[in-house]
Amino acid sequence: MNDTTTEPQDQEPETNEIPPTSEEFHVSQPGNINPEVLQNISVNLSIEVGRTSIKIKDLMRLTQGSVVELDRIAGEPLDLLVNDTVVAQGEVVLVNDRYGVRLTRVVPSTDRLKSL
Repeated sequence: MNDTTTEPQDQEPETNEIPPTSEEFHVSQPGNINPEVLQNISVNLSIEVGRTSIKIKDLMRLTQGSVVELDRIAGEPLDLLVNDTVVAQGEVVLVNDRYGVRLTRVVPSTDRLKSL
């Protein structure tokens, strides 16, 4: 007779990860967050070329080939945003036939963490 046991499929598998304690979130002073705890959290990153305001009637007239003028001058750095907060600026480059951004200015890491 074969004595094998199986776990029910609706149970989550056990992991060895222990959730961080409240002490691990703080460094030397209250209010400071330990950056190591944040490293595996996903955030939304976007690149902003520029902005503009437009009336709804003009928005409704847009068709293929329409040009929307933005508030930035050609050659001005693009903003790199994380969760809608500027963390760096850069310039457009091509990387293997894809667009990329070469960073030219980066907000200091302590300021970046405060804004997230």
